[in-house]
Amino acid sequence: MCSAKQDPLILGGHTFTSRFIIGSGKISMDFTPVVVENSGAQIVTLALRRANQAGGENILEYIPKGVTLLPNTSGARTAEEAVRIARLAREIGCGDFIKIEVIRDSKYLLPDNAETIRATEQLAREGFVVLPYMYPDLNVARDLQNAGAAAIMPLAAPIGSNKGLCTREFIQILVDEIDLPIIVDAGIGKPSQACEAMEMGCAAVMANTAIATAGDVAGMARAFGQAIAAGRAAYLSGLGRVLERGGDASSPLTGFLHD
Repeated sequence: MCSAKQDPLILGGHTFTSRFIIGSGKISMDFTPVVVENSGAQIVTLALRRANQAGGENILEYIPKGVTLLPNTSGARTAEEAVRIARLAREIGCGDFIKIEVIRDSKYLLPDNAETIRATEQLAREGFVVLPYMYPDLNVARDLQNAGAAAIMPLAAPIGSNKGLCTREFIQILVDEIDLPIIVDAGIGKPSQACEAMEMGCAAVMANTAIATAGDVAGMARAFGQAIAAGRAAYLSGLGRVLERGGDASSPLTGFLHD
């Protein structure tokens, strides 16, 4: 079986052995290092407003050294606002990775795919490693790839809902048709759902709410990390066939006892 080092996740020329991305938004700053350590994650998302608070706590002081920062453009309603937030994140030392979030819908928090494409194109030209959050649509994914995205991040369900792989069939189309890492983002509520996403061939999974709202936050972070690794191993091993009908005995079956 391939080890994580033999099966790396590559994003924008950067190599990672973990395929779990931790969202820090709902996790207390004090507990962030514990969650990151238990999850094994090497990429952590953050909102710029948590890193740029005058006189307040700064999330950057709590994320362990050596972890890649993935600032997001949370709060952006247009491509222009997303580009502005990305540039600010780079200016304060968050690096060149950026997760594009452009959301105008305050009820369902669904991404604006058209504005996301525009922001991706601009930021890719400026040298950012762009990971756009999007509603799973094949044509949009193709446009994002052409715009210079380093990966595609389709939602599984509405942000923070913990409903799981509601868009499973559409994500599978992206996995099958897009030559970029597909990273499932938003809505994953259980380690088993994260494992299923990896078994489908997704490159990575991002989770936040499912961990932040768990009874044992550190334990749930660890469970997610293990489930994602297991799902990836299962995908690489090749899942067994599914019979359309009937059964297939594991041992030779020539008759029942007393027949």
